[in-house]
Amino acid sequence: MKVYKFGGASVRNADGVRNLHKIIGDERNLFVIVSAMGKTTNALERVFEGVQKGDRTLCAEQIAALREYHAAIVDDLWHGPTRLERVEELFGELERIASETVYRPEDAELWYDTIVAFGELISTTIISEYLRFAGTENGWIDMRRCILTEQRHKDAAVDLEASARRLRDELAGRPETVFVGQGFIGGAPDGTTTTLGREGSDYSAAVVANILDAESMSVWKDVDGVLNADPKIFPDAVQIAELNYLDTIELAYSGAQIIHPRTIKPLQNKNIPLYVRPFGDKRKPGTVIRGMSAPVDVPILILKKDQMLLTIRSRDFSFVLEEKFASIFSLLERFRIKANLIHNSAVNLSLCVDNTWHMDEAVEALREAGFDVMKTSDMELLTIRGYTDELWRRYARGPQVFIRQATQATVRVVRKRNRN
Repeated sequence: MKVYKFGGASVRNADGVRNLHKIIGDERNLFVIVSAMGKTTNALERVFEGVQKGDRTLCAEQIAALREYHAAIVDDLWHGPTRLERVEELFGELERIASETVYRPEDAELWYDTIVAFGELISTTIISEYLRFAGTENGWIDMRRCILTEQRHKDAAVDLEASARRLRDELAGRPETVFVGQGFIGGAPDGTTTTLGREGSDYSAAVVANILDAESMSVWKDVDGVLNADPKIFPDAVQIAELNYLDTIELAYSGAQIIHPRTIKPLQNKNIPLYVRPFGDKRKPGTVIRGMSAPVDVPILILKKDQMLLTIRSRDFSFVLEEKFASIFSLLERFRIKANLIHNSAVNLSLCVDNTWHMDEAVEALREAGFDVMKTSDMELLTIRGYTDELWRRYARGPQVFIRQATQATVRVVRKRNRN
């Protein structure tokens, strides 16, 4: 068995779906994980925003636009106006949820997951139907029934052992040798829909690869492989031929968009190689990630945007690490806020964190617990592995730098966002 994962950009239009079919070719014993098409998740987040605000007009407008977008793809694929009954049913269900939900703030993550999951359900339904239309028999798999997660929404961890039983039972005895399932989504013990965090489709694919003892996993992207930097930000970016698991985990933790941070562990446990390959040309080798690799001989630059710097101080000037550390992080965990960088002095604790919708609530809770908190927004976190003097001068100095942490191999810089 092989596992292929296709991201939203790869299937954003009918040509992308046709190319997916071309990549699959005559492969058998294949499990295909697919994300929502194009920017569908962003549009569904606006549907969720409408539910939050009780703005049914906003919900209806966004759903209508999504209907039109997906219908155009379907009509192109089938060479004329075509109605896919199951797709219509999914849109009807989404409309019902958006119009009938009685929203409570404490259920925010539950409704977020329920709504955004429709992106993957719709995309995989269209792709499964098209593959069958084009001559590739396949089985559509509802991953909400197969991937069991913890009872946590918006960033759930997978119960691998329980998921293994469910997925194997789902596939047992089925005649198909190609399967199509959703990335990013799973199911909680209470039966509600969960999501695995943004970009969680990679994680879904890795879980499937682990459970099915896959010979390899391939992630198909719109780049030739893993690059040492985002070419949209750093135009001198070059491709890296191979990486090992450990380096990839480090890079993902720092914010690299190579792969979801939790993806590597299920693959490492069974020594399954991961290929990052170009969607536009399957003949190119891409990048391979495995247990052992040649050393990386170029600097790697990772920019994590939309950050906030929290500076926390105890009002009684007690030592923050010795006496207050645990209570601060317990409060942050309550609001699902994770620190991407930690910097401390005797009485100050500075945290670079993702700017999330619970930020104001977390800051208020910290203040109620006896801390002074200063927020600095519009920040970004830059990590450079294998930095040079020239990169140090260019990125790690200047008045825009608030925090700089350096080791022999890596420098991390919290700085005001570059507006250029």
